[in-house]
Amino acid sequence: MTAFPHLLERTVDIGATVDTVFEYFTDSALWATWWGAGSSIDARPGGQMRIRHNNGVEVIGDVLEVDPPRRIVFTYGFAAGTQLPQAGGSQVTIALEPQGTSTRLHLRHAFAEVAARDPHVQGWRYQLSVFATTIADRLHAGAGDTADAWFAAWSDPEAATREATVARIAAPGIRFRDRYSLVAGLEDLHAHLAAVHRFMPGMRIERTAPVRHCQGVVVADWVARGSDGAERGRGQNVFSLGGDGRIVDVVGLWM
Repeated sequence: MTAFPHLLERTVDIGATVDTVFEYFTDSALWATWWGAGSSIDARPGGQMRIRHNNGVEVIGDVLEVDPPRRIVFTYGFAAGTQLPQAGGSQVTIALEPQGTSTRLHLRHAFAEVAARDPHVQGWRYQLSVFATTIADRLHAGAGDTADAWFAAWSDPEAATREATVARIAAPGIRFRDRYSLVAGLEDLHAHLAAVHRFMPGMRIERTAPVRHCQGVVVADWVARGSDGAERGRGQNVFSLGGDGRIVDVVGLWM
């Protein structure tokens, strides 16, 4: 049995549930979204793992263990050439730990040669960043709709429909902060929005540009208009989305 005494370890937090994250290690189509076209994985003991980089370099390995949705182990080595590790020359263990609606991912890559380990330090730092972004892009593909629903709730004078909208898109412990707001939780937010419509009747907020999104953080530009249609202010909202797609935090920046 080959010994793998040289370790590379990295822990990152992914803004998605454990079940969602684990899919990317067991579904070949999803595996390829963060490794590259032509990559595949047969996620069962004895199945083959293949990574095909955009420059044509290939990594292959055998799946050793699968414990859904918490753990997968596979060997890892270059299919051809003189790069290290060679096929079977290292072993990767991925362990997933639930953190509410997010996931803590623990990577352990064990090598036979220290010369093979060190070049992979930045490689995994980069690849796990791509991984987190790929998951977030898919999970939050409707981020613009979520932002629009938030602004619609602020513009809705009817308490029942406004509160139903907020409850659908916001986590129970949601926080909202801007120059005039410091609220926490749905009950506090509902009361705050009721006060908005009491003291500023007819006020509406609308998104003015496509949202920008990265790993669960969404930036949306807005304009606020009074009942006469005249502009009352504009700015940006920075939304933080949970692994279930709901808003957990909002910061409003006035311009």
